Amino acid sequence: MGIVNIDDDLHEQVRRASKVSYRSINAQAAFWIKVGILCETNPTLSFAQIMESELRSAGVSAQPLAVSAA
Repeated sequence: MGIVNIDDDLHEQVRRASKVSYRSINAQAAFWIKVGILCETNPTLSFAQIMESELRSAGVSAQPLAVSAA
């Protein structure tokens, strides 16, 4: 494991996002890095499609929400 030097402003964004996501700062940065790599290597997929694929590969079977007509 190594140290990654990032801009102070980016570090502040990671810190803020980690609180919202209930992740450590390192876990938030790792998540963004992994998602970034997946997005760059799969440019035709949306974020939602990538997340669905990752969840499915982890054995999570989340069902889509039923939308009721109001």
